[in-house]
Amino acid sequence: MTSEGVAHERRSAAPVIAPVRPRKLAKVPFVELAEGRLQGVVSSGSDVERVYVSSITSGDHGLSCNTNNNRPCGGLGGGTHACNHLRALADAAVAQYGLDRVARYLRVTLPDDAGDLWSGLRTTTAPNRAAEVFSGFLRHLAYLEVPATTDPLPELHWFPAAGAVR
Repeated sequence: MTSEGVAHERRSAAPVIAPVRPRKLAKVPFVELAEGRLQGVVSSGSDVERVYVSSITSGDHGLSCNTNNNRPCGGLGGGTHACNHLRALADAAVAQYGLDRVARYLRVTLPDDAGDLWSGLRTTTAPNRAAEVFSGFLRHLAYLEVPATTDPLPELHWFPAAGAVR
């Protein structure tokens, strides 16, 4: 509930949850827990025009990593050995959401002495979801170009106005 007595689910603005720790956006500009995956975009270390679209599925821990041009990552060993892009994505997610929340979302059972997420993952190969994840990233980027305003955004019209639903 908000101070006005309106549930967050009934507002047109969602509360922003502060990250657990600050993270470097230049390396992993986009990370989210959505669509049953930990997914995001990781910058290439060697080419400024290339990014990698990486994901880990919840439950079966399927790994996927491809370039923005839909080419498979060369470091993803047989689809079951995590590349550096997936490791950077996992590190960014833990910094953003915390180890416990990410582990819960991915349905990972961590050992008591777990220092990182990878100690509980039992990885498999996942289908390529690069197009879906990259499309979400581009949609988020588009909002950076929207001028600051308090007017409603037409593409978000399906959110009820604060206090309109009782």
